Amino acid sequence: TDPTLETFTMTPKQLMAQRQYSKQLLVQTSGYADQYVTADLAAAHALEVDRCAIHGTGASNQPKGIVNFSGIGSVAVGTNGGAPVWDTVVDLETALANANADDGNMGYLTNTKVRGKLKKTLESSVAGATWIWNKDNTVNGYKAMATNQVASNLTKGTGTNLSAIVFGAWQELLLLEWGALEIITDPYSLADKGLIRVISTQLVDINLRHVQSFAACLDALA
Repeated sequence: TDPTLETFTMTPKQLMAQRQYSKQLLVQTSGYADQYVTADLAAAHALEVDRCAIHGTGASNQPKGIVNFSGIGSVAVGTNGGAPVWDTVVDLETALANANADDGNMGYLTNTKVRGKLKKTLESSVAGATWIWNKDNTVNGYKAMATNQVASNLTKGTGTNLSAIVFGAWQELLLLEWGALEIITDPYSLADKGLIRVISTQLVDINLRHVQSFAACLDALA
């Protein structure tokens, strides 16, 4: 049979940051200040790219994140949000299965608030039931990870401070980078103030190769 091909365009989105530090600090640290600042900038870029991969708006030259793609699976806890339960987990997995997309490197991603909630929530009231989030950092046998890059300030109806839970086949998340993270040290433009300026630039874009490979719950109360 003939294959069905999905096509899309990815274009560079520019991410920039800058830091300043004094020449005195550079001298007093025997040159290590530059390494500290460079490492901080690299970490800031990594955090922002991760955030955009999850919640990027797709507007104002920002990449679009997973939860904002049309066509991903959607699971709701309640009209105004609510505490995630075992049904939430099952429904997220079922969303992928119903789309024939439950294949590959599948796992859960949420924030630390939801992780704490699921660690204290039993799968059911049946004797011998285990916690939804297990000690080996798995949920229903799938790897589960937590980062506060996942929002905990979402709203729905009258519900506030709601969190996101994402389940997906993560090999379908595409991160394209043009070149590498560029960091330039500028000792000249602020020399009259005794400052050194460090500027970082990165060109990236994010897309989903198969939107049905992800499902999200955006109204979890933890």
